[in-house]
Amino acid sequence: MHANRSKKITRAQRVRLVRLPLAAAICLAVAAPAFAQDATPPASSTAPATPATKPKTTTLNVVNVTAQKRTENLQKVPISINVLETDQLEALHVQNFNDYVKYLPSVTFQQGGGGIATGPGFATIDMRGVASGGNTNHSGSQPSVGVYLDDQPVTTIQGPLDIHMYDIARIEVLAGPQGTLYGASAEAGALRIITNKPDPSAFAANYTVGTDQVDHGGIGDTIEGMLNLPLSSDAAVRLVGWHEHDAGYIDNVAGTRTFPVSGITVSNEPGCVPSDNNSPSSSLQCVGHAKNDYNDVNTNGARAALKVDLNDDWSISPTLMGQQTISHGTFASDPAIGSLAVTHFYPERVDDRWWQGALTVQGKIGNFDLTYSYAHLKRNQEEQTDYNDYSFWYDTLLQYGAYIHDNSGALINPSEYITDRDAYTNNSHELRLASPSDDRLRLVAGAFWQKQKHDIMQDYQINGLADSLSVPGWPNTIWLTKQMRYDRDESLFGELSFDFIPDVLTATVGDRYFRTRNDLYGFYGFSSGFSPDSTYGQAGCISPDPFEGAPCLDFNKSVKESGSLRKYNLTWNISPTKMLYLTRSEGFRPGGVNRAGDLPPYQADFLTNLELGWKTSWFDNRLSFNGAVFRETWNHFQFNILGPNGLTIIENANSARIDGFESQLNWQATYNLNLSAGVALYDAKLTANYCGFTNAAGTPVTYCPAGTIDPQTGDAVTGPQAPTGTQLPITPRFKGNLIARYTFDLAGNDAFVQGALVHVGERTTDLRLVERNLLGNLPSYNSLDLSAGIQRKSWSVDVYIDNAFDTRAAQYKFTECGVTICGAHDVVPQYPDGQVYTGFSQPRTIGIRFKQDF
Repeated sequence: MHANRSKKITRAQRVRLVRLPLAAAICLAVAAPAFAQDATPPASSTAPATPATKPKTTTLNVVNVTAQKRTENLQKVPISINVLETDQLEALHVQNFNDYVKYLPSVTFQQGGGGIATGPGFATIDMRGVASGGNTNHSGSQPSVGVYLDDQPVTTIQGPLDIHMYDIARIEVLAGPQGTLYGASAEAGALRIITNKPDPSAFAANYTVGTDQVDHGGIGDTIEGMLNLPLSSDAAVRLVGWHEHDAGYIDNVAGTRTFPVSGITVSNEPGCVPSDNNSPSSSLQCVGHAKNDYNDVNTNGARAALKVDLNDDWSISPTLMGQQTISHGTFASDPAIGSLAVTHFYPERVDDRWWQGALTVQGKIGNFDLTYSYAHLKRNQEEQTDYNDYSFWYDTLLQYGAYIHDNSGALINPSEYITDRDAYTNNSHELRLASPSDDRLRLVAGAFWQKQKHDIMQDYQINGLADSLSVPGWPNTIWLTKQMRYDRDESLFGELSFDFIPDVLTATVGDRYFRTRNDLYGFYGFSSGFSPDSTYGQAGCISPDPFEGAPCLDFNKSVKESGSLRKYNLTWNISPTKMLYLTRSEGFRPGGVNRAGDLPPYQADFLTNLELGWKTSWFDNRLSFNGAVFRETWNHFQFNILGPNGLTIIENANSARIDGFESQLNWQATYNLNLSAGVALYDAKLTANYCGFTNAAGTPVTYCPAGTIDPQTGDAVTGPQAPTGTQLPITPRFKGNLIARYTFDLAGNDAFVQGALVHVGERTTDLRLVERNLLGNLPSYNSLDLSAGIQRKSWSVDVYIDNAFDTRAAQYKFTECGVTICGAHDVVPQYPDGQVYTGFSQPRTIGIRFKQDF
């Protein structure tokens, strides 16, 4: 380990380092510090110190990954993996999650629902069709896909961190259950973001500046900088900073809305003149303001990493990384208003701040490699959300406004808006040992411990609300959620591999023993004055003492689970360049508490995968062709729905089966032409009826002919909400991409042109047939990105067009309240198909970027 050491830096070299270039100034001035670290050897994730002329070669580059907790050649790892390396991320102009997810055939995502914000940092990631399409919420299920920054988990309940993609070594996407090595919430797969590490061998720095114009929107800009500073032959620090402004393209169009019960009209029109001084009972009230390019985003962040080699065997690597993203408006459109437009009346803003401190220690005990990884993540999200749709549709269908009055008894504007705060804290530790990789019998084993805390506050307000209707101590608050959630995970894991025939036939067995616990307690509900007979709020208090400013504690629940996950793999290296593997693996997602007091807890769901895969290289490593066919069985999967009063309910929904095919092809056709393609085909269906309710033990009911009584509601059902054979939502049957890159000499400089085509097939939007028909499907689409650039010595410039044909690519749909309410057809003339929002990909964007290396 560390056999090749660099020489000591001379005094003269140190003096030169003091003269920091522009990149250092950018790094130190752009944003507040913040951090992250990978537990892999530095050679696999350190960018070259200076730009070097790339040799003209007709062979593919070797790609190293750490998916199995040790550094290995991608072509030797018996897992279906997609990798995007530094050069690819830069060539594809990847800056955030939405930029790279389209090039990952096995990955889909959804956003929005139940009044939740739809901007950056709120994505629910799905892999291989393991998606129920349910509502996402602060008290919902844990994710089925784990997201990691280096070795540390960065997934929170409402979505993973949306990390700015700069100075990133690679993204590794591990498709299929990764339960034995990654544990809870890597049920369907894992996504790993690997940062570049400090390099003691040489000074390096770079900066990037860019600007872009969004069709139908504004102008964005990006400034980035990196400084790699050797402190000695054994230590280095790496400083990274970034600022990004994403232009808005959704217009908040001027308009009015009249509530049928009170006759009160609200308006966001410029020049609006209110009646009666704009009091809550005025017949015409002016609220908010119309604005074009409503959904702009500003992101600032930084990373500081230190690496110290204590000796030839031991090193320590502390890292600090942080980011703040402030977004405005909404990222979905209301088709009744326009393809990129809404009419909203109250403020919409998200302030998403996070920082993570991490420490990695690597060393040797005998000939075993030891790695310890620790991370402390804090994330705070403050949100303002317009919830006017909820009030309007409940007023229209259920005369909601008749109950909303002021202290004098006069009916008032029933429009709701939400102010909420989510504060996350995540502490994780992992300690593992790995035997020498060239031994015939190899072992990776370790222990993992994680504790997540989620402090939840959601304040649903109506201006001028009577004191008797307000939650005590919270003026104008009609509904309050003030809760504390804890998720704990403890596990022991190991994988043992043995070469029956060295370099030819290898068998691997893995196991992970886990214990999980979910605690949820606090207050949620109306005041007793608003709904004295309600099971929510003060009527259900279990303790008279206030709870963190809320009137009382009205529930306190916990769920504990334990079990084991196993993996079996047989790998056959047919030749040094061709491999077949057969894998049976398992993944799980912990169960937890339903905050509705009369519902049972939801149980853990499990995914079992049987997979036949291949990794092959052809024509002297000019072409690689990898792929897998698989069948996954998803047992008692968790399904999140919006229940009464927009309250999230989680049920187990029987079982599903996903049959699939995935493949990646990379071809170095000539020394200057590279072609790559990725495809995924999925057939994801229910294998048992989803009736919409469980028995008293929380076990899904599968037999529910018309007339069966739902024990939760007491109502008779008309049959299963989704019968056997129903296609699972969100995931297309086919998704694929094709990328062609041609390099050439231009006046003695390196130049390139590139095209990237993405196709996504039609997708359904909900598991339940009634709700699916109300929302409608997501149509298939094609999207084309184009770019060209030139590099001269240390600088480069490139231009690009993303979404060249300005395709309106629908990514997700949702309603602000329950689909059968807000999505009701033929009730409101303006909304013949209900008020269903659609989130589209960003319109055509034309940009230019300049980069200089030192």
